[in-house]
Amino acid sequence: MAAAENESTDPVGKPTHRTDAYATKFVDKTTALQEKAKDKTPGTGGGGKQKGPAGGYDETPVAKVAPGYNVKFTFHRATNLPMADINTFSSDPYLVASLKTSLPLRHKEDPRINFRTRTIRRNVKPEWNAEWIVANVPGSGFQLKCRLYDEDPSNHDDRLGNIHVHVDRFSEKWEGIRNQSYSIKKRMGSKRAYLVRGCVSMFNRSVSMSGDVFISIEILGRTEAESGGRMYTVGPCVWSQHLSPMIGRLAGTKDPTEDANGNSEKKSESYNFQANQMQLAGPVPEQLYHRYVEFRPFVAGMFTSHSFKGRILNHALHHQHARIYNYDRSTIYGSFPSPSKDMTLKFLELVHYDHGGRVFTYVLSLDGQWRFTETGKEFGIDLLSKHTMHSDVSIYIAFSGEFFVRRLKKSHKDPEEQGTHQPSKLDGGSPKGNTPQDPACYQLVIDNDSGTYRPNAELLPQLKEFLHRNLPGLKITTLDCSGDKEKMDQMKEEQRSRKKKDGKHVAVVQGDGASISSSDEEDLDNAAAQNDEPKNRGPVEKVVHTIAAPEEKVTEWAQGDKAREQRETEDDMATAK
Repeated sequence: MAAAENESTDPVGKPTHRTDAYATKFVDKTTALQEKAKDKTPGTGGGGKQKGPAGGYDETPVAKVAPGYNVKFTFHRATNLPMADINTFSSDPYLVASLKTSLPLRHKEDPRINFRTRTIRRNVKPEWNAEWIVANVPGSGFQLKCRLYDEDPSNHDDRLGNIHVHVDRFSEKWEGIRNQSYSIKKRMGSKRAYLVRGCVSMFNRSVSMSGDVFISIEILGRTEAESGGRMYTVGPCVWSQHLSPMIGRLAGTKDPTEDANGNSEKKSESYNFQANQMQLAGPVPEQLYHRYVEFRPFVAGMFTSHSFKGRILNHALHHQHARIYNYDRSTIYGSFPSPSKDMTLKFLELVHYDHGGRVFTYVLSLDGQWRFTETGKEFGIDLLSKHTMHSDVSIYIAFSGEFFVRRLKKSHKDPEEQGTHQPSKLDGGSPKGNTPQDPACYQLVIDNDSGTYRPNAELLPQLKEFLHRNLPGLKITTLDCSGDKEKMDQMKEEQRSRKKKDGKHVAVVQGDGASISSSDEEDLDNAAAQNDEPKNRGPVEKVVHTIAAPEEKVTEWAQGDKAREQRETEDDMATAK
């Protein structure tokens, strides 16, 4: 079991008076206010000489434990899944696995290590054959929890059930588990989905109501590390590209739409907003450990959902993350066994090499999940905080900021000696010519420009080394958003100028639907004609403005959370028995 907070060991005495409870709360509140009033260095989280809000870099060390084992989990297939889609009498199943051990966490808010398979379309007998290799699994045992879902991009994904695999103490001599079946617990599944399957089984005796998941677990040997204090994903390096239906206005595009008379005109067009995820091979340097920064009073509630306002913001950001990183039929999957040149080229492909002067916002999770999307004022996706959205409102992450890719004049020379502006003549041809397929021709410029987590600039070398291991051949330069502000602003301005020159100015807003309505186009046309600017709204006003019928949404969220929490509690209690 993962370490929890220390519980009180005070002896149980006679019942206290309610005034004692009030006094205790008052003392706790006073203590909290005193802690906030202490001098803190921005981005340290552990105190210092300068004043700053709580959060940022956290110095809490990883527990010193003997190295564990590399364990490979293989999720082969499932059988007799319920039919979540009434129209097709089928499902679009995928599996989410999480691993729990006795290793102590640095903080109780640290997320569990997890893995998601790809989605198999219209199949109640899916075959994934997905592998997940995890390092530093302790020999004291582990609990593998797998949840099965039906993917439904237009609604909430339906739970199809779950399974639990318990393994007690093991060693390198353990024979492992080979293609073993585990019965799916229907109690946690969607009642509607099982009702459909039940009705079908009444007319077809070959249809079973009991499903199974087939899993293999193999010990690959000891983890080669100095300490085994934390687990991490070794591989494979899975990537996914999420294309969300958006509305774009292409103003000044190179390929303007022509009307019936052959005249060019500005017109709203569909635009696929691209979100990307890449699982980098661990371990992430343990020093890369940052907590959200409480730069506003509402921020703590937004991450912890302890207040009514924070609950609204938290749900809005979770919803936004789910829409941006939405899995549907357009999602593209892939993987690499380990970091390689091909993996670097895939990254360059995801960011469109150096085309268009793009700048990206990124977040790196504690387990090496790298999420990034194009950023800019024209993208209407930064509802509250781009980094909060990318992290899915995670309290702790490894690193965050922005990056962009430049093409170098001379691939064999140091990028620092080639200036900040892209030259007109390059190795491999002109900037507008063929795109070289050599990572050495490109430079990744990455910084720590994130007000949400405020990563420590002194840790940029560790970030650079980690990215070098995962993106071999690529030239990497790091910039401190404070110490290198002038240089960083100059280079980003150059990117923006290139984007404007290329005619890639796009106004994008997020939509839940897959199509553009005539009213959407009319609104964009009116906004363009009037050159409207977004109104200055506070965080809560932005959420309320974005959500239709906010009162109904809040009620729906509250009820949904209550039901989900109850199901999770019942599930955990059943597991503990």
